[in-house]
Amino acid sequence: MVKVKPNIRTTGDGPSVVLLHSSGSSGRQWDPLVAQLQYRFRLHAVDLHGHGATPAWSGTTLRLEDDVALVEPLLHHLGGAHLVGHSYGGAVALKLASMYPDHVRSVGVYEPVLFRLLFDYRRRDPATTEILRIATSIRNWLELGQAERSAQRFIDYWSGDGSWDALPEAHRDTIASRMPSVIAHFAALFRDTMTRQSLSALGMPVLVMTGGSTRAATRRLGELLSVALPQATHESFTGLGHMGPVTHSGVIVARIGRFLSDHPMPAAETLRQAA
Repeated sequence: MVKVKPNIRTTGDGPSVVLLHSSGSSGRQWDPLVAQLQYRFRLHAVDLHGHGATPAWSGTTLRLEDDVALVEPLLHHLGGAHLVGHSYGGAVALKLASMYPDHVRSVGVYEPVLFRLLFDYRRRDPATTEILRIATSIRNWLELGQAERSAQRFIDYWSGDGSWDALPEAHRDTIASRMPSVIAHFAALFRDTMTRQSLSALGMPVLVMTGGSTRAATRRLGELLSVALPQATHESFTGLGHMGPVTHSGVIVARIGRFLSDHPMPAAETLRQAA
């Protein structure tokens, strides 16, 4: 396994929370959450492979386990933490919780893109074929050397038509440069082995959030996760799309803050982390 040291920004005091971002973004995605919660929690915003200041994956084929391996040493060092993730970061969070349950105190995720669940449910379901078409289009544009067209397809799918054109040029350049890593994310998610049974075994508190105006694929995933995680809290947010944590950060930050406060760490562990 290729060893890479991730870029991690740590802020605040209190129980530890590890923040995992969506594809094409970076740990900076969670700056509004850090600003609001840093006085109650110690927040660790991780840049995943090929995003922010963390080097791109240099192995042969990226797996979800490889981004898990990027984060696990931090969990081990902390002795345990809450996990918060969005989209791809949400999938990494649930994979971490499945592989290292003793180090995960709770999981709060917004639209984790565990596409394997779609395949297990029904390969010809419209939601499944939709995400396969989008991923193929994004990959094809990149293979043609059109990174900006690939990025435009990616952004406009998740954020709505015209969203790419509305971005500042510097922001567009950054996202276009990350498209090889984004394509690797899609492939890793399609190949992943985590099943509904794996998820149902999770024993820690879990909050699953879904946007009421999201895409068909993530709406179906929300439905499938409610079956796979009957013990979790499932909430839908009216009017929010897949990028809800960015477009409506105040709403999502407030909900995550309440969730974290409702599930404090054991007193002894909190004291040890503060030492």
